[in-house]
Amino acid sequence: MRKGILAGVGCVAAGAIAATLTLYALGPLGAANAANSETYRQLNLFGDVFDRIRSDYVELPEDSKLIDAAISGMLTSLDPHSSYMNAKGYQEMQVQTSGEFGGLGIEVTTENGVVKVVTPIDDTPAAAADIRGGDLITHLDGEQIIGLDLGEAVQKMRGPVNSPITLTIVRKGVEEPFDVKIVRDVIRIRSVRYRTEEDVGYVRITTFNQQTQAGLINAINKLSEQLGDNLKGYVLDLRNNPGGLLDQAISVSDSFLERGEIVSTRGRSADQTQRYNADAGDLIKNKPLVILINGGSASASEIVAGALQDHQRATILGTRSFGKGSVQTIIPLGSMGAIRLTTARYYTPSGRSIQAKGIDPDIKVQQDVPEDQKKNTQTKGEANLPGHLKGEEETEASGSSTYIPTDKAQDKQLTYALNLLRGIKVNSTATDQETTTKAN
Repeated sequence: MRKGILAGVGCVAAGAIAATLTLYALGPLGAANAANSETYRQLNLFGDVFDRIRSDYVELPEDSKLIDAAISGMLTSLDPHSSYMNAKGYQEMQVQTSGEFGGLGIEVTTENGVVKVVTPIDDTPAAAADIRGGDLITHLDGEQIIGLDLGEAVQKMRGPVNSPITLTIVRKGVEEPFDVKIVRDVIRIRSVRYRTEEDVGYVRITTFNQQTQAGLINAINKLSEQLGDNLKGYVLDLRNNPGGLLDQAISVSDSFLERGEIVSTRGRSADQTQRYNADAGDLIKNKPLVILINGGSASASEIVAGALQDHQRATILGTRSFGKGSVQTIIPLGSMGAIRLTTARYYTPSGRSIQAKGIDPDIKVQQDVPEDQKKNTQTKGEANLPGHLKGEEETEASGSSTYIPTDKAQDKQLTYALNLLRGIKVNSTATDQETTTKAN
């Protein structure tokens, strides 16, 4: 992995700033272009602008903030997933991927400069306060956050445990914005949950953090003990799972495969290609497996679904996934934080890139959405994000509905999966044809 180090952020001379950015922007791969006069001209332009701001702006700006903003702007101009994290942001990212942090318990993104809720995390203050996917957050404690960098907005939502914060929410179908007061708590992301569905083991993975593989092994062992010889198979629910760590997605896929490629990542040059293969050993001993996906299934979730679909190890059921087929590498910058840089595309075992296209399920089952929820349940997929990496195919596809009924009795996708595993005849909402196909 190539790592870049940004040195001298605190320097004040324009020439020093330009030199610093030259080292950072060109790096080892760009050294051959160091003599490019146009590049140097642009960097000198940056130095000139920086000096002018420092000398003439109505108030004396902080050099570090100017540099942070410049780096952040450079990265965010590349694609929606590349970004800069200062030291505090990097530390928070490390805490979050460890599976435990302080906050509200919501996954958020930005859309047209507004913080948008992707999904609340189960059993957190946000979930208890009925924060919903699709909600827009415009103010925090009365302070407008529209246009604020996503990292800054997230930092404002974090805070001491037991401290309150008021979110101003704009929700489709509700005429006026409204306030929701939430008390911060320690958020422990239990990324794997499980239960028995009579003779079927149900496992839901909500995110891929450092605890996911261990949680999966524990869930499978417990379900196997509880159901014994009555076990018909498993449902792996990846709906509304936004992704996470690549190594955990590989480990989860490997848990169900005896051999073969899981995923490959391909960077800008051929020598950056990496392939990840399965080791022998199927955690569920070749039991039938159905994987549920929807428009909220992204990134690492799509790696798992794509690998098991290509190997015909699982039946993929639901609606089209989000379509994030790129890999981000976290590159530490010493005491200055880190950058999250898109370094590769990933490909399923058959060579498919799902960038801006998503995973199409083997069996499409659309949820029935209540009238009062219909305006809140359509998600914009990767193809709709401004500045996204283009897919390798001419046709791109938007994501699909993220709605999951709170009452499992109303969950058509889950019901279909359970019937499929039991060999019960069901009607596909996509084809209107009767099928008795069992999960592979």
